Amino acid sequence: MPRYEYRRIGPEPEGEKAFLGWIQQLDSEFANPDPAHRSDVVRDALHGLYGLHDSRGNLARESLLHSLDPRNASLEPEYYGDVDAAKYAERKPLIWFWMMYDRSPVGLNHWLGFQMRAMLAKHVFKHCGKNVKIFHGVEVSFGYNLTVEDNCTIHKYVLLDDRGELIIHEGSSISDFANVYTHSHDLNDGMIITNHKTELGPKARVTYHATVLSGVRVAEHGMVGSMGVASKDVPAYNVVAGIPAKTIKVKTIAPGQGK
Repeated sequence: MPRYEYRRIGPEPEGEKAFLGWIQQLDSEFANPDPAHRSDVVRDALHGLYGLHDSRGNLARESLLHSLDPRNASLEPEYYGDVDAAKYAERKPLIWFWMMYDRSPVGLNHWLGFQMRAMLAKHVFKHCGKNVKIFHGVEVSFGYNLTVEDNCTIHKYVLLDDRGELIIHEGSSISDFANVYTHSHDLNDGMIITNHKTELGPKARVTYHATVLSGVRVAEHGMVGSMGVASKDVPAYNVVAGIPAKTIKVKTIAPGQGK
């Protein structure tokens, strides 16, 4: 069977210069962790992205203008009782920019988006490695408990819940609409939360619409099949599927397996 590599594509030189200049400018501004400074930068950048100017008297337009300022927006993780308010305050403006960037007219420009999100991830995540490719619509909880190592790919509309610690090891891939969790709720009292460490990889794959529950380790070259729910650890080189997910095969590249 043929093996297909990603093609190398990019914008025209003039466009690339403009895109990278904008990202570098934002990166320089975001190096200042002060939430007020970051909020000012995000507000102005989003006003520019959405082509908005101050328009007093039009209440709908005023509401939109104010909502693009992260100080006037509330995000779900802010309501969680276990949030580290100081750490989240530094990241909230950038998380808000990330979300609004993805919903803007440039949000589906993949080449630009990969560069923009990699830059933001450097400031939002606990650690973001090299050659990390993040598609549009990805959402995180806190950001500061999330580690993404080198050469990982996170496809569109993935939820990365890092209320506990989430580590995505080198070379792992998470497909569209997958969910990875690090917290669970008490059966009798949903306000009682337990946070865990969840780990993927290295070189693990969580495929389309699959879910990895809190505290699960998908080991090296482990794979969770489409629509599967991994409620227990996935052994190295095992392919699991179903609800709850169980091993259906072992990869032929596993040590001791014939090809």
